Amino acid sequence: MPFRRRVLPTALALTVLVAGCGAREPAKVQVKSGPGVTDNTISLGVLTDMTGPYKASAMTRMKGYELYLKQINDRGGICGRKVEIKLKDHAYDVQKALDAYFDLEPQVLGLMELAGTPMTAAIEPDIMQTRTLTAPVAWSASLLGNPHMMIVGTTYDLDVINGLDHYKRRGVIKDGDTIGHVYVQGSYGDNAVEGSRFVGQQWNMKIAEQPINETAADLTQQIGALKAAGAKAVMLSTNPAQTAAAVGVAAAMKWDVPFMVNVVGYDSAILDSPVGPAVQKQLSVVTSVAPFSGSQPGPREVAAAFTRNYPNEKPALYVDHGYTVAKVFLSVIEKACKNGDLTRDGVLKAFHDTKGLDTQGLTAPLHYSLVGRPSATQSYITKVDKAAPGGLTTVEELFESELVKLKGTRAK
Repeated sequence: MPFRRRVLPTALALTVLVAGCGAREPAKVQVKSGPGVTDNTISLGVLTDMTGPYKASAMTRMKGYELYLKQINDRGGICGRKVEIKLKDHAYDVQKALDAYFDLEPQVLGLMELAGTPMTAAIEPDIMQTRTLTAPVAWSASLLGNPHMMIVGTTYDLDVINGLDHYKRRGVIKDGDTIGHVYVQGSYGDNAVEGSRFVGQQWNMKIAEQPINETAADLTQQIGALKAAGAKAVMLSTNPAQTAAAVGVAAAMKWDVPFMVNVVGYDSAILDSPVGPAVQKQLSVVTSVAPFSGSQPGPREVAAAFTRNYPNEKPALYVDHGYTVAKVFLSVIEKACKNGDLTRDGVLKAFHDTKGLDTQGLTAPLHYSLVGRPSATQSYITKVDKAAPGGLTTVEELFESELVKLKGTRAK
């Protein structure tokens, strides 16, 4: 059956004014322009999963985009032009994503979101050819070699190292222990388990690996094997449903070891499921983007804006993610405006000239001047907490393990 392109409901199509190059009036600025730029508008694309398995997180990120764009709406636009968000749904289907991308790409200056590891892998070669600045909803180190990819925060492997360092400093694990790692095979899990392996080498720990495929639902065998191996803690690089399954199985086995998951494997909706109490008791989340309840100025700004605009809605972590990506992406567009060049090459130049970008604690300062290096290397450690707005409480503020520094040195 052929894929039928359609325009999403207008409620989901965000057309907003965005801050202009420091100007207080929306005066037009004469600049070089390329795809997605007219005398009146700058169009950015969002290609995501609005109707498939990751619908909930995508809808939440959209609120984050909307909040940031609305906040700076009164400044008059970038280069006196309003910014339009053109949204396409791929329903987590690679062919639909390709069809939607080839329809969307000529219409936009850049992609503020490209969601899904398989979709990103399929589209990445064309992004290289069209020189389209793209922010993937992924943190795999394999994307670092593409100079057109804006990864907002650190990579999966470095988050894992920081997470295990947190456990070691608190006496949860020690040299010589066995650490379990359940991970989805593919660029996400394969990169994440590299972090565990590096920790194992440096601290003489045994890493008991349990690879799974992305559709695996019953993790009884994997968790049972880790319990039999005597794992003192378990790292998860899974999707949210698998995270819930893993912790639920452990609770049923009365195995109360701590679990930690990469942020993409957590959804606060888990707390409303039958395994919610076990998840709250045993699960921590490592993330390079601040939780909704974060105490830094950036997260507080997001929380205040969310409460004003969505007083009757429940917040979640991905509000902060969307807000952060919009803030970072548009700061690059503003820089390109100041340089007088809103072509794709002009945007890429501004992107690669970006270093030490302060997000006020939404992430660590971001650096994009070195291709092949992560934009940040610090992580937050959070604890699942149903009483906290967004379902997470900060346990440790942004920090970088000494092993992350060592790994970075060896990679040079």
